[in-house]
Amino acid sequence: MMDQPDALMILLGLVCGSFLNVCIYRVPRSESIVHPASHCPHCQHAIRWSDNIPVIGWLLLRGRCRHCQSAISGRYPLVELLTALMAWSVTTLHGPMVETLLLFSFGCALIVLSFIDFDHYILPDVITKPGIATGLLIAGIPSLGLPGWHAPLPTLEYAGIGALTGYIGLRAFAWIFATLAGKQGMGLGDIKLFAMIGAWLGWQALPFTLFCAAVLGSVAGIAWILVSGRNRHLPIPFGPYLALSAWIYLFYGPAFYLWYLGRMY
Repeated sequence: MMDQPDALMILLGLVCGSFLNVCIYRVPRSESIVHPASHCPHCQHAIRWSDNIPVIGWLLLRGRCRHCQSAISGRYPLVELLTALMAWSVTTLHGPMVETLLLFSFGCALIVLSFIDFDHYILPDVITKPGIATGLLIAGIPSLGLPGWHAPLPTLEYAGIGALTGYIGLRAFAWIFATLAGKQGMGLGDIKLFAMIGAWLGWQALPFTLFCAAVLGSVAGIAWILVSGRNRHLPIPFGPYLALSAWIYLFYGPAFYLWYLGRMY
């Protein structure tokens, strides 16, 4: 039976997921995320509050605008459900703790960045740069004499090394790849996202995240080409795989390191 913290976090995830949809649509268009209120992108008619209830509103409207009957993308309830799942997963990791809310906010940023990258092949600085700064700021709070964080939130030292090595290391890798292959393999947005992951999870998360993202990205890219006939020369967004791999690290990364070191020694 689901306990109260789980239920509350799932509800929070659904509500926040609705807001993330607004961010995903408006941030790459440089529009305000608070004004105007939610409206149909086709007829511009304001969406009534009852139609804006996460998932349920979309189902009751059968995926169509109440006023112009234009189709409403199924991505909207998908993002809401994904955010709820993310909220539930981090609650199972930590329970009702401050770290849970902090990691939930980190997960929200990863979701927004992933969908924007899928749509526009960009990872906006307006999210990644504050994300790096916020990760470092949170890691530095215990240095003020307050109680330290529980893992996987890192110390300030590890967060600083993570942000620095994440940026410099991936930028160097991107330069080497571009030099050898004669084309760009990843953009600065990917590099800043990797630094953001390092700031939030520490440098220990970076090897696992990069390796896992490379595997996931390769498999997904090959499947995408085979299934859809997509031109293999077209770029494939790497940000979503970095984001997913960072989230996987939260649950399986340390256990993977222990397993790997056990096999080596």
